[in-house]
Amino acid sequence: MGRGKTGKPGGRRPVRPNDDWNRAAALCAGQLPLVWLAWWFALQAGTDDYGYGDAYLGICCVPVLLPLAGLVHATLQITPAAALAGLRPAALRGPEWAWHLAFSVLIGAGWSVLGRVLWGWPLGDTLPWFAGAGVLPVLALDRLRGRPWRGRRVWLGSAVGGFVLFVGCGIPAAALADRYEPPRLSAGQLAGDWHGAHGSVLRLSPTGRAELTRLPTRGGEDEEGDFSLCDGTATWTLERDNEFLDTDRDGVLLRPAGACGGETYWTVGGTERDPELFVLFGDPDAGDLRILTRD
Repeated sequence: MGRGKTGKPGGRRPVRPNDDWNRAAALCAGQLPLVWLAWWFALQAGTDDYGYGDAYLGICCVPVLLPLAGLVHATLQITPAAALAGLRPAALRGPEWAWHLAFSVLIGAGWSVLGRVLWGWPLGDTLPWFAGAGVLPVLALDRLRGRPWRGRRVWLGSAVGGFVLFVGCGIPAAALADRYEPPRLSAGQLAGDWHGAHGSVLRLSPTGRAELTRLPTRGGEDEEGDFSLCDGTATWTLERDNEFLDTDRDGVLLRPAGACGGETYWTVGGTERDPELFVLFGDPDAGDLRILTRD
């Protein structure tokens, strides 16, 4: 009697124990561009970008990070949830994918609570993202479970699918998110007290005079750094479509008196109901943003 071969008929390699983890990592990596896009759209749609560039396009420049992020996500959420679903008592019946999904949501909620305890992240913002990030990988993993593992095919399909979803959803999302219109305020509407972080106060008088308290202004020629914190007085004017400053947005051109700081253009932002003044110091893509709001 000859010796038979082990394994499945047709010579296909049986599913290995770590196949689900590999697949989960690929699926998590594939959905990350879409998750990032959804997060960006939820925060940025119809809001002021404060002069920052189209930073969301930077996700296209970091494809090397996606596999690593997928491995971390699979290890911290998807795989532990699958293990817990497999350890449930026999009396608890139901489809495997439903239990896997339920434990994934619980683990995501646990990470959200941990973020709240350690770093003060608001639960209302993090809970939907942490809990929901495992839904697509769990559902897709259920469709792949039991099939022979072909690593290259799953990773390639995940990459192509993630890219197609990102481009297909990203173009309309970018168009919708770009529908912000800054308010048009008169000089009389701008007059009053404006407050910012760290005790900054800008008091604009209808006569064109201003009072500064710890107000950031662009550094003068003999000053180090991108800005200075100034106390004292200044003059101000309402500027519209200032070609010299290369901006098509209204703003307050502030000219401090004395030796502290130089001319600073505070751009009008926010809404008609809740206007803001802001200025970005340093790098346009990652500078120091300062915002002033009304009393």
